[in-house]
Formats: sequence, C-alpha cells, structure tokens
Amino acid sequence: MKTFWIWALGLFLLVVAGLAVANHRPDDPKTDKYPVVKTDAEWRKQLTPEQFTVTRREGTERAFSGKYWDHHEKGTYTCVCCAQPLFSSETKFESGTGWPSFWKPLNKKNVLEKTDTQFGMARTEVECSRCGAHLGHVFDDGPKPTGLRYCMNSASFAFDKAK
Repeated sequence: MKTFWIWALGLFLLVVAGLAVANHRPDDPKTDKYPVVKTDAEWRKQLTPEQFTVTRREGTERAFSGKYWDHHEKGTYTCVCCAQPLFSSETKFESGTGWPSFWKPLNKKNVLEKTDTQFGMARTEVECSRCGAHLGHVFDDGPKPTGLRYCMNSASFAFDKAK
C-alpha cells in the first residue's frame, strides 16, 4: 500500500509540474515591460524556427553550431527581433564554450538581467530590453576588465559590419 501512495504522489507531482510548464509562456506579450510587442504569429513570420525557439521560448542553440561563435569581423551585434544594438566586436573574446562571448554589452540599458532558475540551478539570464528576446546568460568567469562572460546565442543576433 505504501508503494501505491508513493507512486500516486509521484504522478500527482508530475501532473502539477506539467501544468506549470504548459502554462509558462515566456513569449507572452509583455506590454507593460517592453516597447516592442508582437504576437507569436508575428514573431514566427519574422524569425526562423531556431531564432523563434531561442529568442521567444528561451531556448539555447547547440555549442559550436551558431553563426557567430567563431566570427571575427568588426561591427555590432544587434537583436535579431528588434535590431537594438547589443554588443560590439571590440568586447568579443574566445571563451572556448562554443557560443559568442563578450565581456560587456554595448550599452547596459540595452540588456536586462534576471534570475533564471530553470534546470535546478540559478543563473543570470540576459534579455533585450526593447523586445524581451532571450539572448543567453552572463557568468562571472570572464576576462578583465569586467570579469564577466556574456554567453550569447548566435540565433539571437543579426550583425552590422563596421564601415
């Protein structure tokens, strides 16, 4: 009988967790928080499936697979969703992680940082401040002068080459 109750409790917790995940919609319009707001249909029309998953669903591309992880041109990395300037090639560095990494954003006001507790760990998520696009995470194991590593997804970026 004890085994049944343990099984029933486990099933109950699975259902509750499933409902929480099903009701979590990171891309719901956040009209009170971001100046650029679009529906899922509008974002899907504008973005590739991978860009949509990464930026609107807080996904992550595979390491060493993104367009910009080994990119060395001079210029500005902008938000693929709203074109806001985010990072400069001047602050990009080789982190060895397989994702584009920067030691500081172009303008601190262009990115938002919030606590991300998914997958049983606490990390600092980075979003575009204009449209709420998920960009990646920031860690405190980067180079000087900031000691930060903004570990970003290539799928979150467009690139404006320096003239």
